[in-house]
Amino acid sequence: MKKLTGLLLALGTVCLAAERPNVLLIISDDQGWRDFGFMGHGLARTPHLDRLAETGAVFPNGYVPTSLCRPSLMTLLTGLYPHQHRITGNDPPKGVDRKKMLKHIRSVPTLPRMLAEAGYASLQTGKFWEGHYSNAGFTDGMTTEGRHGGPGLKIGRETMQPIYDFIRKNRGRPWFVWYAPMMPHMPHNPPGRLLEKYLVPDRHEWVARYYAMVEWFDETCGELLGFLDRQGLAGDTLVIFLVDNGWIQGTKRSPHPSRPGRTVPFAPKSKASPYDGGLRTPVIVRWPGRVQPGRYYDLVSSIDIVPTILEAAGVKPERRLPGLSLLDVVTGQKAHLEREAVYGAVYYHDEISVDEPAENLQHRWVRRRDWKLIAPREGKPELYNLLLDPFEERNRAKEEPELVRELRRLLDEWWPGR
Repeated sequence: MKKLTGLLLALGTVCLAAERPNVLLIISDDQGWRDFGFMGHGLARTPHLDRLAETGAVFPNGYVPTSLCRPSLMTLLTGLYPHQHRITGNDPPKGVDRKKMLKHIRSVPTLPRMLAEAGYASLQTGKFWEGHYSNAGFTDGMTTEGRHGGPGLKIGRETMQPIYDFIRKNRGRPWFVWYAPMMPHMPHNPPGRLLEKYLVPDRHEWVARYYAMVEWFDETCGELLGFLDRQGLAGDTLVIFLVDNGWIQGTKRSPHPSRPGRTVPFAPKSKASPYDGGLRTPVIVRWPGRVQPGRYYDLVSSIDIVPTILEAAGVKPERRLPGLSLLDVVTGQKAHLEREAVYGAVYYHDEISVDEPAENLQHRWVRRRDWKLIAPREGKPELYNLLLDPFEERNRAKEEPELVRELRRLLDEWWPGR
């Protein structure tokens, strides 16, 4: 009888594991939230991501809490805001060894570590600032050192083979793949066959190169999704797509928003800024047979990605996470997410303090319905109606003082920033 009971329990465990989806997280790097065919862009071609959007749930009103790649990626690994996981900038204070920044990734639960409890193997590729891939709990990986991701940066631009080898090796076991190529991120050096499509009169070469990079990145996504199809894995795989932070290609160099004295080739309301050009991203969720395709207009945040993946995998986090599972709405369980607003903060590119997020703070921001408040650490607030003014050109703070106070109260309840 005991043997029979044990056999039944073992079979139950196997069946449960079989129901857990594989997880593919695709993270674009420095791409504008409008720069996709499925978001209405008429120039940059993204046919493979357009197809993913057609077969999945699309959230056009998605955000990342901060518009800089390293802290944004850390949020995707932990489900925490930067002031919670304590990584707020790309680089340490002047004179501080960046290895002293790596303690934070080791001190908090991460998605690979939590998935490992459910039997998942996990692979890191592409952007990863936290030293060796094992620091985040990945069982396999490409990055062992480097600032942006070192050896991991070959993915997409040079090869896709490490992902294919990992998936084949783990056939029959649930897996998680972190695909975060340094694309369309600079250097904007696309293949000539793509660049020539965008080099037209009256278009700046920098813009043409950026558009070509967008299409090149889309091609790599198509290769990866096509591999899942050929392996018969698409139906058993949860695919999530989003961008780590935005980008508006400039045609001249502008002052860096958070690095005094530096200039950059992107627009002032782009990456590293508190504006939608740096913070907003579409989010796609595809899980055939579970997720109902369509457009969902809830406000969502990248803090929702970890809870979504954990729920799909049947894993309960050790502590409550600030985000919400998107499965609640995309599977039809709820009409809308139970959320009033989304929040975030923007910090200096080079940290002032490795351990105290408030010392690195530049701006906090909140969006509730169509209104967005930007509250600088020093200076006057900015208020925008994004329905009427999607490019944040008309500051309405003086016209709506009561709304400013109300949204600032929400911000202070979320995180006072001091």
